Order: sequence, then C-alpha cells, then structure tokens
Amino acid sequence: MMKENLVKAFNAQVNAEMWSSNLYLSMSVYFAQSGYPGMASWMKAQSKEELEHAYEMIDFVIKRGGNIEIGQIDVVPVAWGTPLEVFEHVYEHECHVSKLIDDLLDVAIKEGDKAAQNFINGFVNEQVEEEDTAQTIVERLRKLDGHNLVYMDDKLGGRK
Repeated sequence: MMKENLVKAFNAQVNAEMWSSNLYLSMSVYFAQSGYPGMASWMKAQSKEELEHAYEMIDFVIKRGGNIEIGQIDVVPVAWGTPLEVFEHVYEHECHVSKLIDDLLDVAIKEGDKAAQNFINGFVNEQVEEEDTAQTIVERLRKLDGHNLVYMDDKLGGRK
C-alpha cells in the first residue's frame, strides 16, 4: 500500500501529464492550421505519449492500492508563434516536466517506497531523451533561420 503523501504526488503528476498532452495537442492543431502537417503529426504523437504516461501512472498507483483522482485540467495556450518559438516552448516545458518527475522521485525516496522509485526512474531516464530531442529540434530550427521549414516539417512528420 502506498503512503498517502506519495499517492497525492502521483495524482498531481497524472494531472500534469494530462495537461502536457493537451498542450501538445494544442500545438498540433496550431501547426495543422498553419500548414505544417509534419510538425502537427509530431506534436500529436507527443500528445499521445504524454497521455500514455498518465495511464501508466494511474495503473501503477491502482496496482499499489492507491486512490487515483482525476482532477480538472487547466486550459492550455492556443496561440503560438514561429515554429522555432513553439519548439523553444517545448524544450522549456520538457525541462519543467523533468523537475516535476524529480520532485515525484524525491517524495518516493522520502517515503522509502522502492517500487515507486524504480517505476519513476524510468520517467527520469525518458526525460533526458525528451529534453535532448527538443533541444536538437530547436538547434536545427535556429540554423535554418526561418528558411527551409518545409524540409524540417517533412523530417518531423516521419516520427512514428
């Protein structure tokens, strides 16, 4: 049985993952409406991934006897700027999510819950990849300096 403090922390993280899913879905819609179908597809895949994280956390807490409460999801932004500005926001957001995951791990450590620590470490490792991917896209978009965005759109559209 998970301690209540850790269950609350997981509930907060589930909410954050669901908000992240909506954030990326909003970016996907923006790109689709702006004529960047590849970037829209990339963001939609990112949205699905964030929702999958929420599902994984929900399943984990339920298996451990915890009580999941789905909270209200705050509104996400709907207006964005250039593709570079959008992906800069993605990078900043992934850094924020890394901090949230680190905080969740700190609660699991404080509570001495080894199973939760092991589970959360998978997300810690994944965040290293998420930050790196976002940073790489930002660097490439900066090098393009607003040119050849169709190439980058095609490249990002290849994400499965």
